[in-house]
Amino acid sequence: MMRLPRLQLYTKILIALVLGAAFGLAANRFGFSAFVVTYIKPVGSAFIRLISMVVVPLVFASLLVGTASLKDIRTLGRIGAKTIAYYMCTTAIAVSIGLLLTSVVRPGSTLPEQARQNLVSDAGAQKDLPVQASREKSSIKDLLLNIIPTNPIKAMVEGQMLQIIFFALLAGVCVTLIPAERGQPVIDFFKALNEIIVQMVHVIMKTAPYGVFALIAAVIADFGPGILLNLLKYSAVVLLGLAVHLFVTYGLVLKIFTRMSVTSFFRGFRPAQVVGFCTSSSNATLPVTMECTTKNLGVPAHISSFTLPLGATINMDGTALLQGVAAAFLAQIYGIDLGFQQQLTVVLTATLASIGTAGIPGAGIVMLAIVLDSVGVPLQGIGIILGVDRFLDMCRTIVNITGDAVCAVLVASTEGLLNTAPAQKRAGIREEAVKSPALQQ
Repeated sequence: MMRLPRLQLYTKILIALVLGAAFGLAANRFGFSAFVVTYIKPVGSAFIRLISMVVVPLVFASLLVGTASLKDIRTLGRIGAKTIAYYMCTTAIAVSIGLLLTSVVRPGSTLPEQARQNLVSDAGAQKDLPVQASREKSSIKDLLLNIIPTNPIKAMVEGQMLQIIFFALLAGVCVTLIPAERGQPVIDFFKALNEIIVQMVHVIMKTAPYGVFALIAAVIADFGPGILLNLLKYSAVVLLGLAVHLFVTYGLVLKIFTRMSVTSFFRGFRPAQVVGFCTSSSNATLPVTMECTTKNLGVPAHISSFTLPLGATINMDGTALLQGVAAAFLAQIYGIDLGFQQQLTVVLTATLASIGTAGIPGAGIVMLAIVLDSVGVPLQGIGIILGVDRFLDMCRTIVNITGDAVCAVLVASTEGLLNTAPAQKRAGIREEAVKSPALQQ
């Protein structure tokens, strides 16, 4: 008998989205929405709880290990400082672009008021998910002071993500400052813990198709096909934001801080972007990224070998931008007003969380849970947007790896080490020389 081809996870999620939407439309049309809410929706709620379960240990362990591994920054001096500053600044800019576009377009504001109230009531009924946090107003001074935990254990128990991130970063830095024979056992322990949690994420993501089916079916059964229009608007805003960051932000960085033209950069880096789009993984694309950056863009090997692996670990501009759009979109869906303080919290959380969640399967979902939790947007909203996440993941990976390459070019240029003669032209000359009849005789 012929065997059916084994489907990839993203294909299963997409199929689950379509089937769940169709089932929800049928339930809404023929009047068995109560059945969907009573017997199918709990599957989606269980999936959300599984995601919530791994957030705190994953962020703490991965951030501590990641920060402790950046000891090379002390020896590389200026290069390390420039790299970290660039990655943090561009990530913050990316989140800000996402928030700004969503505030202007407001893709989640067209949902009827009654449907929005039902969503809020439904989220509030689940006590394990914070809903009221976004109603709290605080000054910027208080927001920044509250990043520092007075009790780290209490912060972990209560899921105060900014405090957890701050403590993990500080702990990682301090591990590098103590003698290696004492610090290494700590690093090894948290490396093992991180691997366990990552494997747990692998297992949880296998249940994603069932969770997506249940969540999207329940939402559409309750609120009808109108919510699908909001989802299309959300995807359009994400793609617009990614394009703005890719061509405007990176274009300005190249034009202002480097001696390389924007056209030459994108022409030389195109092969890596194609691979990144197909694989949806910065880590899987890393070898191609390094080859393009060194051979086509003229970055010295010792700079690309530091900035690019580090970028694949901590730089997630495209993913962070999506978190900004998703947080604002879902806040609009639930009728939650994100004031300036809440938007600043989103920027800070997405920027800091990007350090600890890169290179992990399902990283975007875990990172989104962190961002939503920081401003009190119900985590059930993840199920609304998860179905379109695969294609958006392919697009945001292009932005992630392009940001890494721009950093390598910037550092090389500011150090006076960028080879401005395009390597691809030199390669073309060599190829023509090899084909020359005079040399072939």
